Amino acid sequence: MAQIGYTLMCEQTPPKQLVEDAVSAERAGFDYETISDHYFPWLEEMGHSPYAWSVLGAVAQATERIPLMTYVTCPIMRYHPAVVAQKAATMGALSDGRFTLGLGAGEHLNEHVVGQGWPPVNIRHEMFGEAIEIIQALFGGEYISYRGDHFTIDSAKLYDLPDEPVPVGIAASGPQSVDLAAEYGDALITTEPDPELVERFRASGGAGKPIYGQLVVSYDTDAEAAKERAHRLWKWFPAGWKVLAELPGPVNFAAYSQFVRPEDVTEHVPCGADVDAVVQAVKQFTDAGFTHVALVQVGADRQREFLAWSEKELLPTLRTL
Repeated sequence: MAQIGYTLMCEQTPPKQLVEDAVSAERAGFDYETISDHYFPWLEEMGHSPYAWSVLGAVAQATERIPLMTYVTCPIMRYHPAVVAQKAATMGALSDGRFTLGLGAGEHLNEHVVGQGWPPVNIRHEMFGEAIEIIQALFGGEYISYRGDHFTIDSAKLYDLPDEPVPVGIAASGPQSVDLAAEYGDALITTEPDPELVERFRASGGAGKPIYGQLVVSYDTDAEAAKERAHRLWKWFPAGWKVLAELPGPVNFAAYSQFVRPEDVTEHVPCGADVDAVVQAVKQFTDAGFTHVALVQVGADRQREFLAWSEKELLPTLRTL
């Protein structure tokens, strides 16, 4: 049976509510929680983007047993990998070992703010590989120095570490990044239920490691309201990774998404209060070999209702998969 997670979506939710939702999701019976790590929302209508790591610290203290995970943090520009290692180790200690560091190669949307441009994808993957090496070396607790093509570390050491090294999940969307995840990662993170990616990950060294996916849902007792909300707030989603990684700001996603029809969104997002529709969507992931699936509820103002429905109806049904 796959573990079912709950997503703290920073792009649509103010920080205090994220902490409250995290506590409610733990009480509702979710198996783990992920949090997005953004500087910008995808669309202005989403309206939020608090600093994920401050929220994580608060969530670690407000919750008791639920595992936490970034989904995902980019360690190549906005954050230096040595700083990512420090804050991930601190989260591991604060949470008593409940934290997994999810890493990805990032999006233009969030990384351009530091004014260093946006490298082509092959360079980003080179930077990403170096960043992972640095982070995992620092998790060892010794002084390290490092000189790569993109990063230099001068006698760095982490002084506060959890009892066990923080697990590292690596986001992948194609063969190159899947191979990177298999070589360096403790888990694979990918958004599409693609069995070919799962098979390649396992064949390249990832056999037996967790595989994390994510499913967007728009719960509402009014199915038409759920569809309207999904289109209004999630119309950027169908673009696909090659677009999502390259556009620089919410205004650009708005320009793209003006051509996205409601049915283009609802094709991928179960809308309404149909438990079976969500179960069938989750089953696509489990059939492809995923061990973890995190749900994302569209709309900050529907989290309470979604969590109550999940506790009473959705999660008990998903447990039967």
